[in-house]
Amino acid sequence: MSAREDVLARIREANRGAGAPPPPDVPRDYHRSGDHPPGAPEVLALFRDRLVDYKATVIDAPADGVPAAIRGALAQLTGPVVVPPGLPDDWVPGAVVDGADGVGTLSPADLDASAAVVTACAAACATTGTIALDGSPDQGRRALTLVPDVHVCVVRADQVVQTVPELVAALHPPHPITFISGPSATSDIELERVEGVHGPRTLIVVLTDAPTTSA
Repeated sequence: MSAREDVLARIREANRGAGAPPPPDVPRDYHRSGDHPPGAPEVLALFRDRLVDYKATVIDAPADGVPAAIRGALAQLTGPVVVPPGLPDDWVPGAVVDGADGVGTLSPADLDASAAVVTACAAACATTGTIALDGSPDQGRRALTLVPDVHVCVVRADQVVQTVPELVAALHPPHPITFISGPSATSDIELERVEGVHGPRTLIVVLTDAPTTSA
């Protein structure tokens, strides 16, 4: 037994003992849903506003315009583009596919040498401008979206909810969740903004009504 396991075992034993206080009730009086349904014009307008405020780029695309929107987003880039195995084939023809069945095949060096990554998403929240990835086949493993310098993420309008509780309710807890609120950025003690420290320096969101199921 490791030291960590020993400590946790003692805590569990103490909590089971006589006189252990009952767990407190968790207050649920916060807003658990928004004023508008997912994908409502008000929700999408707020989502765009938050993304732009975070220095992300938003491209609106019709249901049949996703491939063209992605091509436009990648037009100025040179180098390979990587995608997860479950992305529709016609979205990024000729892209490098990162393995199958949830197992990545590209090395960190391969990912670092790529110009961009293109994925779908699991859900998004308008209030915080947050996009959630859960490792599904059309999103891929976590490293796939953290190493390349540019991330193009396709978000369906009906995936955008208004509040954080709605976002959490739309996700599956056992999945490895990644939350994205704009390009990766941090600030030092003098508030000097540095981008690309913990992930892509450029986030491009293609907002569409198109389905994200595999072709």
